[in-house]
Amino acid sequence: MTEQNNQQPSLNSDIQPSRPGAKYDPQGFFCIWHGCSFGNWMNLLACRPRVHWSRLHKVASITALSLVNSFSNLCEAAIFGRKIARQQIHHPPIFILGHWRSGTTLLHNLMTMDSQFTYPNLYETMFPANFLLTQKIVTSLTSWLVPKTRPMDDVESGFHLPQEDEIALLLMSGLSPYRMLAFPCQPEQYNPYFELNQLPAGQRERWKEKFLYFMKKLTIEEDKPIVFKSPTHTYRIPILLEMFPDAKFVYIYRDPYAVFSSSMHLRRTLFAENGLSKVVMDEKMKEDALAMYSYCIETYERTKGLVPAGNLHEIRFEELEADPIGQMHQVYEGLQLQGWENLEPAIQQKLPELTRYRKNSFKMDGTLMRQVYTCWKSAFDRYGYPSRLPETSPSTSLPDAVGA
Repeated sequence: MTEQNNQQPSLNSDIQPSRPGAKYDPQGFFCIWHGCSFGNWMNLLACRPRVHWSRLHKVASITALSLVNSFSNLCEAAIFGRKIARQQIHHPPIFILGHWRSGTTLLHNLMTMDSQFTYPNLYETMFPANFLLTQKIVTSLTSWLVPKTRPMDDVESGFHLPQEDEIALLLMSGLSPYRMLAFPCQPEQYNPYFELNQLPAGQRERWKEKFLYFMKKLTIEEDKPIVFKSPTHTYRIPILLEMFPDAKFVYIYRDPYAVFSSSMHLRRTLFAENGLSKVVMDEKMKEDALAMYSYCIETYERTKGLVPAGNLHEIRFEELEADPIGQMHQVYEGLQLQGWENLEPAIQQKLPELTRYRKNSFKMDGTLMRQVYTCWKSAFDRYGYPSRLPETSPSTSLPDAVGA
């Protein structure tokens, strides 16, 4: 279905960059859908996402590359299929949890400085069904197509750097909330894939099968504990414990005002770069963002008690940003992880780079602040953040996160 322009009220007047040029750069040639197989891409198009005429060139390039992916997938399965099937998972994984823009990327990057761990990188999540076969040659030929930083902020980007495994799960199974990038106004297309507990048994098993398949391939590359980071896993503690009873979890939270303004900026950039339609940040998009955060926090607080004692550590973003060494030491102590003596000097070496990071900063209209506080009051209270509501309605400056 080809979409025409549809003018709607924008939220740009409510949230504005407080410095010129708050970060938004194109992410280059690749978008999230370029990792699809032909079959999965056709299945997605069969659900009739709204495609704007200005994105038709992207649809064409995704379709062409999906044929290449399908051929590469078959070749990898023929060469590595038996090895993957035999591979065992020897180490419980570590999951970094938290709502989008709460500091999960910073935490992931810090933890994966420890060489005792491994992680899925950008290439492996973008091409999850053929990376064992193609990663070395393709990255050597195409790394120049990947921008040096992410589109929404100044965090370093590259094929070899840590990335969200949810991208791989989307491309392999289609059972992911990130379907919203293709169906932004059709929540029935993505809402069932947050908790997964309402899915038919067959779809739940398919999701678990694809996740284990991806883990086995990562383990073939490096047989170490895998550190995963996907905000979507914050909704999935029960199924993750069902699969990995000894898994460890680190949950990070942040000032809700900053989460909201940064999340809206994230949505703008992700839909612009990965969407098939032209999305206006209207009142409905704001309501969706407010509801998603409430759902995330409520689900986490409701299910975190399932995690065995000693396997969950909670951390405040502002404290991690101010004292990464001290806070990461507490993570290691809280989870009883070995190897702190190796991670500490690695973080120490990175500190100058972290302090040079230029954060986005946004001004939030006072009326919008009241709406956010009213909707998320329980999170403000639970995590100890003040309301800071102005008596009138001036704009309040809100910093973005370092590598959120």
